[in-house]
Amino acid sequence: MIKVLIADDQKLIRESLQIVLNVYPDIEVIATVDDGTEVLPSVERQRPDVILMDIRMPKMDGTMSTKLLKAKYPQIKVIILTTFDDDEFIYSALKYGASGYILKGISPKELHDAIITVNSGGSMINPDIATKVVSLFSKMAQSEFEIVVDKNGAQTITDSEWRVITQVGRGLSNKEIAQTLFLSEGTVRNHISHILTKLNLHNRTQLAIWSVQNAPRN
Repeated sequence: MIKVLIADDQKLIRESLQIVLNVYPDIEVIATVDDGTEVLPSVERQRPDVILMDIRMPKMDGTMSTKLLKAKYPQIKVIILTTFDDDEFIYSALKYGASGYILKGISPKELHDAIITVNSGGSMINPDIATKVVSLFSKMAQSEFEIVVDKNGAQTITDSEWRVITQVGRGLSNKEIAQTLFLSEGTVRNHISHILTKLNLHNRTQLAIWSVQNAPRN
C-alpha cells in the first residue's frame, strides 16, 4: 500500500484527488494539507511514501516545501501536480528533488501510474511539458546547472555502476538499460538505488543530469 499526502490550497482539488485515488486498492490518501507550511508537520505525523504537491500555495509554495522536505526526508517522493508549466517552476522542482512534474487534468489512471512509477524510483514528466524539460535538461547538462554530489561517494562508483549511470544519462528506462547491459531489471534498480545513495542524490533526474556532465565516455 502506497501512502499518499496531498498538498493543495484548493479544497475541491484535495477532496477530488482523495476520492479518485482511494478507489485504487494499492493507494491510500492518508492526509491532505492546504499549504506548503503544513507539509513537514503532516509528514512527521503520517510518514507518507509520495506527496502530490501543488506549486502555488499562499504561505509557502510547492518548490520551497519540496526543498525543505527532501533535506529532511530524502526517501519521500514528490510529484508536482499543477496547472503551471512555467520554466522556473520546472527548474526549481527538478533542482530541489521532485521526482515528477505533471499537469492537472490528467486521467485518474495516468495519475495512479505516475504514483506507482515514482514510488518505485522512477520519474514522471507530463508529455505536455516534455519539450520544456528537454530544453532545460540540455541547459543544465551544459554546466549552467550544477548537480552537487558526495565527492567521496563518487570515488567509490564501480565500473558496472558507471555503465548504468551512462545509460541513465542517455534517457533509457530500467527495462532498456537491462536489455542493453544484459542485466535483470531488478539488478538495474538495485544499482541505481546504490548509486543515488553514494552520490547523495534525490532522484533519477538529477542522476541523469550529473551523468551527462561527468560520466566517462568510451
